[in-house]
Amino acid sequence: SMPFLLCLKKKKSPVPLGRSIFQKHTPPIQQNYQALLESCLKSKCLFTDDTFPAHISSIGTGALLKKLPRNLQWKRPHALHKIPVFYTANRKQLNLCQGLVENCWFLAALEALTFHQDILAAVVPQNQSFERKYAGIFHFRFWHFGEWVDVVVDDRLPVNEVGELLFVSSVYKNVFWGALLEKAYAKLYGSYEDLQIGQVSEALVDFTGGVNTRIKLGEDPPDLWDILTRATYSRSLMGCQTHLGVYFPSVSLSFIQTTKVLKNGLVAGHAYTVTGIRKVTCQYGPENLVRLRNPWGKIEWKGDWSDSSYKWELLSPKEKILLRKKKEDGEFWMSLQDFKIHFVDLVICKLTPDLMSQEDGKKWMYSLKSGRWVKGSTAGGSLGFCNGNFWMNPQYWLNVLPAEDSRKSPSLCNVVISLMQKHSSKHRNRAPHLFIGFLLYKFLLSFFPEQYQESNRKLPPGFFTRHQPVNKHQVFLDEREVTHDFHLEPCVYVIVPSTLEPQQESEFILRVFSRKHILREMGGNTSFTLSKEIVDRYEGKILEDFFTKHFGQNTEINAVQLQRILNNISWRNFQNFHLSFSLDSCQGILALLDLNATGTLSIQEFRVLWKRLLFYLEIFQKRDTNRSGKLDLVELHAAVQETGISLSNEVCNLMAIRYGDPDLQISFESFVCFMLRVEIMGEAFRNLTQDGKGIYLRESEWMMMTLYS
Repeated sequence: SMPFLLCLKKKKSPVPLGRSIFQKHTPPIQQNYQALLESCLKSKCLFTDDTFPAHISSIGTGALLKKLPRNLQWKRPHALHKIPVFYTANRKQLNLCQGLVENCWFLAALEALTFHQDILAAVVPQNQSFERKYAGIFHFRFWHFGEWVDVVVDDRLPVNEVGELLFVSSVYKNVFWGALLEKAYAKLYGSYEDLQIGQVSEALVDFTGGVNTRIKLGEDPPDLWDILTRATYSRSLMGCQTHLGVYFPSVSLSFIQTTKVLKNGLVAGHAYTVTGIRKVTCQYGPENLVRLRNPWGKIEWKGDWSDSSYKWELLSPKEKILLRKKKEDGEFWMSLQDFKIHFVDLVICKLTPDLMSQEDGKKWMYSLKSGRWVKGSTAGGSLGFCNGNFWMNPQYWLNVLPAEDSRKSPSLCNVVISLMQKHSSKHRNRAPHLFIGFLLYKFLLSFFPEQYQESNRKLPPGFFTRHQPVNKHQVFLDEREVTHDFHLEPCVYVIVPSTLEPQQESEFILRVFSRKHILREMGGNTSFTLSKEIVDRYEGKILEDFFTKHFGQNTEINAVQLQRILNNISWRNFQNFHLSFSLDSCQGILALLDLNATGTLSIQEFRVLWKRLLFYLEIFQKRDTNRSGKLDLVELHAAVQETGISLSNEVCNLMAIRYGDPDLQISFESFVCFMLRVEIMGEAFRNLTQDGKGIYLRESEWMMMTLYS
């Protein structure tokens, strides 16, 4: 792992005031993937990327070189595996393992991405393979300082003498999307070595263009479980980091010499992915659990709720079987209380900032402005330096407006402001971050005469000496991005981004998210403001309102209530035929998902069901080409394959007999019951098997799994 937290607060040497270091940010090289692919196919040659060559210079120039094997080679996947696969639809087969580069922050973010196929597909274009139209060229997309960029790479990867990848590899060794994506990310930032130090939050933004919420676990937030629940069942990516701890070097990892593995099994100063949450029912009452994954693909937590913990015996047999995995694969459960004790920060990245918002409505507005601090002109530094130049910094006029689609007008509006500095070097880690921050001021119209307001001039020095900012306790951080969440009255504000010290030069981008606002630069500069509307696809609040309306304070529902909910929900894009669930189907669904054997479904279990239903619905519609509302055998095979599950033709045919009508046609209702059973029984097998070939069950466990599911 990387020394994760060392990069947070390491003091940088101040830049001498008499010397300018301003260099314009170097944009990445743009290559046309489609044109290069067609050219290679036409000339029947494999692509070689001269802009990021198969050479030591692409790896780096520093400490990473000392870890490399003597006879490093660059090989294409076809030379490493008989049947290389670029990508698999099965999420379980997307798991990755960290290599020699200390980039756990990057891997933790990438792992979080695999839980959201639509977001992952934006970063990893899916129409690429080692078979059809293969020419040794691949491309990936990253959000890079305000715009999406396409990064092209060849597929030559660094390996040791026995053909093992030196850097990121897949748990399934014939899958190469992760290794190639890491190569593209290394190219974007200069070299593999430039990925050595970083933060989960940076990579999450690079993969989504979203906005981060950072929760300090040491402050024991009272609503943490609610936040985790909303994040888990919406389009959120989550990562976290451990404290720096006491060195415990009794672990054998060939590629890590200075590993800080603690006695409890956690790695100090290390990034992890949050992969799930679960409220379990113990004999003494409920307990909230968090599931995490170590990017190494090994080394796990050893405390309560770890793979070998006695706590699992407190659960029903079915809940234990479906949640506990007795495998050293890097993934483990721990209690929410232990999570708060052993981890420092939780970072949640969303495409919209609704996670912390109390407002209703689904539309959000996003604005972006590019700017720069120039020595002698706009590099005024912070107020803390007691100079009269603070007013020289760029100033932005922000009009916060109440949302139009809100059912009630809140007194406060949720506004997220993000300031990101651009590094001037081609190499990410060769340009140290400046300490940056911003102050937000309320702009009361009574302060200034009308002609001053219309002229769009910058606020004068006197304004800042007479008025206090809204965020009085702003801390300047030497991080790439500083983000703050505000709850503001609808009115006009002024944002002043600055470096901590005066006369420091850099380019930056300022982003504002809210339900509705207007953003413009003050001072006569009419530079372009990128503004767009984002529609939040998460329907959790609508669903929760629906749930509350029908069942009040009940936290558990029976099969009759489940039937009523499913048959009253408005199924989007599914109006061309009647969709209904029978009581028999609802009893079957409840039996499959009722892990603690109460005969009812909890809100948590219903959320799991809802997420699966939307996923199945999308696939069912796609494969039901004639819009009959049913799938034939061929369409069923294709639909199952698209879910990422491998079933033999024999099993598929048997399922069509079991769940289909006399003509072997499968309705959506039957498809849901069929897919839930396949997924749950498959998960049970994977958790129980020791060798991948068979499982051992006690008679009571066998009865529970087969009769009540």
